[in-house]
Amino acid sequence: MKEMSFEDAMKKIEEIVDQLEKGDLPLDDSLKRFEEAVKLARVCHQKLEGAEKKVNKLIKAGEDKFELEPFEEPEGD
Repeated sequence: MKEMSFEDAMKKIEEIVDQLEKGDLPLDDSLKRFEEAVKLARVCHQKLEGAEKKVNKLIKAGEDKFELEPFEEPEGD
């Protein structure tokens, strides 16, 4: 799969979900689209992991000192 932005991958996943939800695709086509969506989800996951690592590296601990701290998700919904 060629290099794709997170946003493009998410858009393609949404298109595939719409197609699958209609329920008018033959089974083989549905399976192919599902497999494509899984691959795209992996691309999104990798991009999110990369972004998380960048955030961790950018947390500043002092004036000229940087420390790596784990990324924590905000509490609540």
